[in-house]
Amino acid sequence: MGFQFIILAAGKGTRMNSALPKVLVGFRGKPIIQHLLDSLNDIQTEHKPIIVVGHKYDLVQSYLGNSYIYAFQEGQLGTAHAVAAAKDKVTADNVIVLYGDMPFIKNESLLKLMSNHVLQKNTFTMFTSKVPSFDHKYQVFQSFGHILRNNGEVAQIKEFLVCNEQERQITEVNPGIYAFKTSWLWNNINKVKMNKQKEYYLTDMVEIAIKNGQRIQTLPIEPNEVYGINTLTQLEQAPEI
Repeated sequence: MGFQFIILAAGKGTRMNSALPKVLVGFRGKPIIQHLLDSLNDIQTEHKPIIVVGHKYDLVQSYLGNSYIYAFQEGQLGTAHAVAAAKDKVTADNVIVLYGDMPFIKNESLLKLMSNHVLQKNTFTMFTSKVPSFDHKYQVFQSFGHILRNNGEVAQIKEFLVCNEQERQITEVNPGIYAFKTSWLWNNINKVKMNKQKEYYLTDMVEIAIKNGQRIQTLPIEPNEVYGINTLTQLEQAPEI
């Protein structure tokens, strides 16, 4: 029951006002993605992490070197499209999807995700995070999907823009970090449909799993671990979380 990490790192960094790919923008003395990779270095897996690159991929590969496997995402068509780009590179029975712009996640949290996924013999395990509000420094989490539950189980994940007033008050959100049984992922990822933004979102795997009667186990994670950096403002606010 091995694991392999798929790290999405194809972002352009346009909102960071940088000529570099987003994951190479400096933060606390090193590129954003390096903070995540340093956490992964403490986790023993027999499969090299796969980094999905795109924009200026040569810079990412040149900086990170040969310790990783690289998959190329042709065009930016969403997170499901990015994960699918890694399909031919995956060799493990299970994968964990991570984001190169989330520098704060702890290896202890990832080990907990891996352990629960295996011990519970899960097909699909995910983190959720509870925020105190969506004000001030927590405003960034408003863009995360809101977790709707039915009898304690995940029933749906809805984006803020399509939530009604009651749903917008839900403070349990989806940071988008998932553990999948690899065979199930590849058998179902092609069911993700293009959305109005003409992208394929990995979040849709939740709906696909539920329709298939597949239980999704959730584990809590602190908001400060899943704070993503997309803009210069978020870069400046990050240490406050």
